[in-house]
Amino acid sequence: MTHQPLVLGIETSCDETGIGIVRGETLLADAIASSVDEHARFGGVVPEVASRAHLEAMIPTLERACTTAGVRLSDVDAVSVTAGPGLAGALMVGVAAAKSLAVALGVPIYGVNHLAAHVAVDIVEHGPLPEPTMALLVSGGHSSLLLVPDVTADIASLGSTIDDAAGEAFDKVARVLGLPFPGGPHIDRMASQGEVTIDFPRGLTQGRDLERHRFDFSFSGLKTAVNRWVELRQRSGEEVPVADVAASFQEAVVDVLTKKAVAACRAQGVEHLQIGGGVAANSRLRALAQERCDAAGIELRVPRPGLCTDNGAMVAALGAQMVLRGRTPSDLSIPADSSMPVTEVLA
Repeated sequence: MTHQPLVLGIETSCDETGIGIVRGETLLADAIASSVDEHARFGGVVPEVASRAHLEAMIPTLERACTTAGVRLSDVDAVSVTAGPGLAGALMVGVAAAKSLAVALGVPIYGVNHLAAHVAVDIVEHGPLPEPTMALLVSGGHSSLLLVPDVTADIASLGSTIDDAAGEAFDKVARVLGLPFPGGPHIDRMASQGEVTIDFPRGLTQGRDLERHRFDFSFSGLKTAVNRWVELRQRSGEEVPVADVAASFQEAVVDVLTKKAVAACRAQGVEHLQIGGGVAANSRLRALAQERCDAAGIELRVPRPGLCTDNGAMVAALGAQMVLRGRTPSDLSIPADSSMPVTEVLA
């Protein structure tokens, strides 16, 4: 039996300090320390606060992961780390930690792309990725449609957000509705108590906009429409039906996401769709995606919600694939690249 590499993954692109440990395609540990509560009073992530939180959480989270996995650092065969994209300061903490570990342990380092890692994490839950796979990644910073022939080397961007990403829109609309940060879980919860009663706009889905931006996304106009709708109700002294607004807004977002994802699969002749990123934890997105994929004869893969949000498991999973496929490790001089393009899987 061939040796299955033991890979430690470090994720610090935003406000979660994630340490994952994967052996081959088996997840052994996924330890996370989140600083989200420290950002909540600001209504969004503060880069300096996130960076400091990563520094404080790194060693305790690393120790917790090793204990959970039942391994020692000396057992690790390779270290994988998110090199980008993300918040520059936050990325630097993770990259510096990974370099230190790689040097101390005498093992190779793989600086990987955060978005590619969101695709790779499904391997530890549902097995090897079909090649090619279509990936719909939706988070606070990204709404992307990616064609993935090989998650370790070949990713093509078919479309992306041209303004507010889906997760960003959830946060902003939650603020308008008086819901806490982060907005996604709270809007999902409120939407389950309401009905879709308002026909909010679907950006880039008609006419010339659709022709020019077939697989791109835009949620800025939707966010503004919700804001105006709520303002008009408030000015007239009427009560705002928060649950119905949440349900109607959520439906507009997931309608566009799933429709474009299925259309991309058909256009590329791809029979497998994977959804990842924090917004993939949304219950309505998962349900509508399943419904539309079933109707189109497309196999849908979505990791469990805990693996959709930022985590170390996804970085370790991609690092393990790098080792298994014999990819050349990164140099110790790898930078933290806050604007790393998704087509660059390995730094």
